[in-house]
Amino acid sequence: MKANRTLWTMQGMLAGLFLFAGVMKLVLPIEAMAGPVALPGSFLRFIGVAEVLGGLGLVLPWLLKIRPILTPIAAGALGIVMIGAVTMTAVGGSVAGAAFPLLVGVALGAIAYGRASALSAI
Repeated sequence: MKANRTLWTMQGMLAGLFLFAGVMKLVLPIEAMAGPVALPGSFLRFIGVAEVLGGLGLVLPWLLKIRPILTPIAAGALGIVMIGAVTMTAVGGSVAGAAFPLLVGVALGAIAYGRASALSAI
């Protein structure tokens, strides 16, 4: 019961984070998203779409009980996005700045594991 509440809390917080980040990548001008490593604008928009869909996938399938296997899949896919974020942040020169996406990736791994385990126990 406590693990379920913890997972829901993590899912809600990370869903909010990814929805915010994804929408920002979709509505901001490309020039405003320039980071330490130059990425093509279409790739940034693609990441924005992936983050929005992944954020929704963290919560909706499990909440609505419609294909709940999609929740751990969304967490795993967003974990891959976070591997890219850690890499790009570290390559850009901010190794300390890579700690946040690394922690988000670890939390996504915990959600993927926790929800996949819950599905296999059913």
